Amino acid sequence: MLLTYIAVFILGSLWGSFSNVCIYRLPESENIVSSRSKCRKCSQKINWYDNIPFISYIILRGKCRNCNFKISFQYFLVELLVAIGFLISFYFFSFTITTLIFFVLTVFFVIIFFIDLKHFIIPNELTFPLMAIGFFKSFDPNLNQYLFPNYINSLIGGISGYLIIWFIIFLYKKIRNKEGMGLGDAKLLSAIGFLFGWISIPFILFFSSFIALSSAIPSLIKKSRTMSSKIPFGPYLILGCVIYLIMFKQIIIFLN
Repeated sequence: MLLTYIAVFILGSLWGSFSNVCIYRLPESENIVSSRSKCRKCSQKINWYDNIPFISYIILRGKCRNCNFKISFQYFLVELLVAIGFLISFYFFSFTITTLIFFVLTVFFVIIFFIDLKHFIIPNELTFPLMAIGFFKSFDPNLNQYLFPNYINSLIGGISGYLIIWFIIFLYKKIRNKEGMGLGDAKLLSAIGFLFGWISIPFILFFSSFIALSSAIPSLIKKSRTMSSKIPFGPYLILGCVIYLIMFKQIIIFLN
């Protein structure tokens, strides 16, 4: 069994490496499949042995072999997060469709988190597939019906998730005459609603808003940020969703 967990961790790190490719290339509309990785400073193509998850970063001490340009620790962190996400998913759900869904969700969430954090965008190439997966998985009767509700609840969750954010955007623009959030956030919450049903929406909104407010208060006190400062809300929605999944059993018990 230990070898299986090691294999899952390695698989996660490989997908984490691919996630890094998506994080850096999708915002630039670059090819994420066929073109080889290269140094972002000297443009020298990176050899396969310098592209091994974790190991290459440690051996190269976080620097490009050719120009000594410092490689962001984000590369290592992303690989680690995806590998851990795969490991946790497999630990709880073993060889099941649920595990596969959480593998996909881990990869997509990590990519969205870091892209939105840096560029304030959530690409449609990420949210639309999540919406489709979230809806069509509802037709599998073998999935946990509490965690993954039926297609009616899924459909309501997807639509309500989108409309709630859309209404906030509409209201904010009417009051302040400027954009407050992006439709990427609406599509992300819609995808989450499709995945986990309408019941997840209020909890995820509460958790994400609480985390966002808590992280903003210190900078507001220091006046390094104002109430009108732009913040990416996608990462907070993802963190809110993770907290919802961690507290899922307690929430079900509370509702019942």
